[in-house]
Amino acid sequence: MTEIRFYHLQRSSLDDVLPKLLEKTYARGERAVVLLGSTERVEAMANRLWTYRENSFLPHGTVRDGGPEMQPIWLTAEDENPNGARTLFVADGARSDRVDSYELCVELFDGADEGAVTVARQRWRDYKAQGHKLLYYQQDEAGRWQLKAEH
Repeated sequence: MTEIRFYHLQRSSLDDVLPKLLEKTYARGERAVVLLGSTERVEAMANRLWTYRENSFLPHGTVRDGGPEMQPIWLTAEDENPNGARTLFVADGARSDRVDSYELCVELFDGADEGAVTVARQRWRDYKAQGHKLLYYQQDEAGRWQLKAEH
């Protein structure tokens, strides 16, 4: 079964958290797919990955760039895995029906958006019923991630 990690964004935005998580994935030599809610959001995040930190470099691409098989990080609004990734990041209202095809799925949701929190709770129940390993992380006062629940 897939390990699914929920990141409850309370002190940081997706634009701040996602690049850091992708850095860790890339540093381990792993490929990732980032599934976002719209093509516009995909392109905005692709631009963010070039500018989120001075002297940073995270090789990534989108459908606009082409060549997904050459991209270690693929950003998309489609439920696809064209770069053979083992890690999936889901955010911004997106949903994947292919979670079983990944080793790790990271669900990121905005804690200030009650609708996103409701969806995350429902996904937790759905994934639990499917037998996946679940981990729930929340930021503490200092912004560090704390494991709050697992199943």
